[in-house]
Amino acid sequence: MKNEAQHVVERYKRRMRLNKLDLYNPINSAVLYAEQEKERKIARLLRDICLEPLQTKKVLEIGCGPGGNLLNLLRLGFEPENLTGNELLHERYLEARRKLPKAVNLIHGDANKIDLPKNHYDIVYQSTVFTSLLDATFQNELAERMWGWVKPGGGVLWYDFTFDNPKNPDVRGVKDKRIQELFPEGKVIIKRVTLAPPISRRVTKIHPCLYHVFNILPLLRTHVLCWIGKST
Repeated sequence: MKNEAQHVVERYKRRMRLNKLDLYNPINSAVLYAEQEKERKIARLLRDICLEPLQTKKVLEIGCGPGGNLLNLLRLGFEPENLTGNELLHERYLEARRKLPKAVNLIHGDANKIDLPKNHYDIVYQSTVFTSLLDATFQNELAERMWGWVKPGGGVLWYDFTFDNPKNPDVRGVKDKRIQELFPEGKVIIKRVTLAPPISRRVTKIHPCLYHVFNILPLLRTHVLCWIGKST
């Protein structure tokens, strides 16, 4: 029988075949404004939790994709030798390797099978990974491993959406309560972010600045940015 990691690979391939509208193109205003908002909110969160200086902090990203989030962390001030990315999909791993500095450590494979030191990372980061995992047991196992990699005083940085997508059965929203269940020992800070993509795509076609106008209303935000802190 196929395990959940194999199913994720198949779901991703289906998503890429069906992506005729180029929904993830970073120069589309809806995508660009959402990414910029996420980066600003992460920068503010890191300052609020007093994680500076960032130059000394070690980060592991699970599901790093083609490396965009790690590039953003470099821009915020993290050092490349302190960054590690893990990616399941081989073509995305290769793309990340092409884009990122050689000092960034990249690991290809299933995050539930990689061997990494425990209590080692100041931040273990996941961005829209858990919503692609439909097996609850696999989610539990991955969350437990992520928590084990976090050093005392560090935390899990989480960005993901909370609502199901009726047009995409290959993803499932992760509610706030479920985040608490996955990390029962963590102190969770939750911030609601990101204008609902269907709304964002429509309003930014009229004018890009309408992203910010509609995003003022928390009810129209579909994602959460979380810091799940581990006690010292």
